[in-house]
Amino acid sequence: MTAIHEALDELWTESPGLGSWDRMSFTTALVEVTSNVVQHARSSRPVVCRVGIRVDDLEMRAVLSDSGEAADIDVAERREMPDEWEEAGRGIPFIQALVTSFDHRRVDGQNVWTIVRERKRS
Repeated sequence: MTAIHEALDELWTESPGLGSWDRMSFTTALVEVTSNVVQHARSSRPVVCRVGIRVDDLEMRAVLSDSGEAADIDVAERREMPDEWEEAGRGIPFIQALVTSFDHRRVDGQNVWTIVRERKRS
């Protein structure tokens, strides 16, 4: 997680026109996706994760791939937050609330998680 925060700190320094709400939302969503992959990825071998982050004039995009077993999860449909007393199930709706799009695909034996947040001008 430290590497994610360091990469984002460097990226935010290189993108001074990016609003604080966009930075906070994107950072939180990426940390949540990464934490979920680290916590839930399963494999008989160590799971390898790679993250690519890009910011341009229109959007912020992160693509995280992991070598774990196929994640049997659909993130395409918007989800409601679970009841306040539920112990699990907040991650996906939380991420969906913070980004413009959230996608998961299985590509070449990898889980590929993509988050995109369209930029708002500050």
